[in-house]
Amino acid sequence: TAAVRDDLRGRYEVYMRERHIPDVLQTGLFLGAQLLRTDDGRYRTRYDLEDQAQLERYLTTHAPRLRADVVAHFPDGLEFTREVWTGLMRWPH
Repeated sequence: TAAVRDDLRGRYEVYMRERHIPDVLQTGLFLGAQLLRTDDGRYRTRYDLEDQAQLERYLTTHAPRLRADVVAHFPDGLEFTREVWTGLMRWPH
């Protein structure tokens, strides 16, 4: 989850849609992603993976580079928290 300062919201959304999320998906480790927003300016990006091993591989191999890119584009005005959820079951749409 990201709390984004008001004046950065538009730029953050563009960055996430056009750069960060595509870069994360390009690692080939994720099944998909979803970008969500609350009315008060918090954003959640949900990434789907096959298993915990894929997450560990992402965190050790790709995350440092991708995090550094976020910081380079947004040196201040963002606060991040991470939660890892384990899927129990998925139903078709």
